[in-house]
Amino acid sequence: MSKNNDLNRRDFLQTTVAAGASLAITPVVFGQSAGGKVDDINVAILGAGAQGQTLLDAMLKIPNSGIRFKAVCDIWTNYHQRNVVRQLKKRKHEVKGYEFYNEMLDKEDLDAVIIATPDFRHSEHTVACLEKGLHVYCEKEMSNTLEGARKMVAAARKSGKLLQIGHQRRSNPRYQYCYEKVIKETGMIGRITSVNGQWNRSRQACIDLETNSRIHMDEAWLKQFGFESMKQFRNWRWYKGLGGGPIVDLGSHQIDIYSWFLEARPRSVIASGGVDYWTDHEWYDNVVAIYEFETKAGIVRATYKTGTTNSSGGHFEQFLGDHGTLEISEKEGRGSVYREIWVESGEWEKYVKAGIVSAPPEDETVPDSNEDNKKDSESLKNETVLNVEPTPMPPKYGLELTLDKPIHQPHLENFFDAIRDKKVKLNCPAEVGCETAVMVLKVNEAVAAEKKLEFKPEEFKV
Repeated sequence: MSKNNDLNRRDFLQTTVAAGASLAITPVVFGQSAGGKVDDINVAILGAGAQGQTLLDAMLKIPNSGIRFKAVCDIWTNYHQRNVVRQLKKRKHEVKGYEFYNEMLDKEDLDAVIIATPDFRHSEHTVACLEKGLHVYCEKEMSNTLEGARKMVAAARKSGKLLQIGHQRRSNPRYQYCYEKVIKETGMIGRITSVNGQWNRSRQACIDLETNSRIHMDEAWLKQFGFESMKQFRNWRWYKGLGGGPIVDLGSHQIDIYSWFLEARPRSVIASGGVDYWTDHEWYDNVVAIYEFETKAGIVRATYKTGTTNSSGGHFEQFLGDHGTLEISEKEGRGSVYREIWVESGEWEKYVKAGIVSAPPEDETVPDSNEDNKKDSESLKNETVLNVEPTPMPPKYGLELTLDKPIHQPHLENFFDAIRDKKVKLNCPAEVGCETAVMVLKVNEAVAAEKKLEFKPEEFKV
């Protein structure tokens, strides 16, 4: 810790973030009470597809967690369900497989359920689990409808049980650090005026999933659960009524960060998108949205885009202030702060000394003398400028923050911490997840309407 008691990056990652956000290093995370006793938590997985297995992998990596897996429910019994049950039995969990979630809830003695089913089933599944008196971790998007999301909020409040929504960046120490130190405490990037973000995926990563005919599910069976075919079942995110397309599936993670870091809700959104490339899909494969956020400091215009044919730039968020720019991504190793060249380097030296950021490499330093700026201004007073030298790239300050665990693990740890200790607050409770659903689902509406849509205050009331 520095002399002025500012938290540096290493100190920050070894402590708890202010305002109730818990990091994944506190004793509770490891399932231990003050006396060192581990309290078992009986857990079921509802939805054992790719995302369910990703969450399972993260949970299995939590040391001394006390998690006891008791059940796996998935309608694809001869593939998803079978594989996950087999994996857990190898790890000595006494686990049973189920096709119908109601049967599982009636027969099993559970404390919590991890829900990773398609979006259109989230509300039904979550409400049923909460009504059984169980804590729920539900993947995002919270629901594919606002009605469904609000039912989930109401059920959580009525039951008194915890409902964590899977916007895992809210528990990522790198994002928590940037919010607490770069945005709130230091305000080092100044007055934020705009935000940029994107998630570009390659064509190869967006090709429809196919299935060996030997393990196909019968269409009559699939129709009981809302799917017309195996193709639709495997690629449900692209179908209206089931998912919300890439802007919901991918964009909700990042648009959630916009609201969090700006501490504001949007007042409007306008968007353009279409089924431009994947012509056998229903949802838009290419979307660009522009939000207007009304913050305490003034209006912030925020752009966001999703693409499904090219991976250029990957995924990131940029917050642009009049003093600098914060760029961050969930991708490990990507995170920097750029100082505007008109801001003297000495003004940021205090942040380097405090360990909040690391200094730019020597070969990237940029002259920032205000004397040069004054000379330029004097010489141009009475001239018409036709040719101006390009502005030098701003110096890049490092954010050497690492997460040495799967990206979903801290968010799951926060969930299990909160089950064990009422003093621990969820990092993405139902109310937050519902507000994000309001912001994101409106984009698809704006594309269809082909005009700017206003957000009404009552839309955010839950």
